[in-house]
Amino acid sequence: MGFMKVAKLFLSITVVFSFFMFILASAAVYKIGDDAGWTFGSANVNYGVWAATKKFQIDDILVFVYDKTQNNVLRVSLSDFHNCNAANPIRSYSSGNDSITIMGPGHYYYICGFPGHCQTGQKVDIRVPKVVQPSDLPTGSPSPSPAPGTTLSTTSVHVTAPAPAKSSAPSFFINNGLGLGLTLFMIVIGADYVF
Repeated sequence: MGFMKVAKLFLSITVVFSFFMFILASAAVYKIGDDAGWTFGSANVNYGVWAATKKFQIDDILVFVYDKTQNNVLRVSLSDFHNCNAANPIRSYSSGNDSITIMGPGHYYYICGFPGHCQTGQKVDIRVPKVVQPSDLPTGSPSPSPAPGTTLSTTSVHVTAPAPAKSSAPSFFINNGLGLGLTLFMIVIGADYVF
């Protein structure tokens, strides 16, 4: 009978561990510029087109790989992105192999701060959509139509994503309550072994 309890405990721990690995593996890793990396000049990478082909999400990881003697990565505001202004970065990276976790929805603007690089296209706008919650969905009533003879504005609004907040718990625990559910599962399973 003792062997069966140990086998159940081992199986339970294996299932929970596998579940955690599945959750952690669901975040995508994007190497900026794919094989060309974060570079200037000969690679001719159009980072705007590159980013437009991706579907970035919270917890995805952006990897900037570059020659640190000739490039760097600066996270900047929308205005600094458009003007290629490297004077006031929100954050700067210079290791040559920087991994940045997307912590929330919004736009994340990155440029190379070396003179002339941003102006010739070494910049990327990472757009992370807001995750739609069921409570955010319309309730079936049609949206109001504009009055006859009026036009709708098509002005776009750009929002700079907030600086990542430091947290000791992965966001899937906070957002989905998975930590609580798995903890309760282990307590119920564990109770069988103790009592």
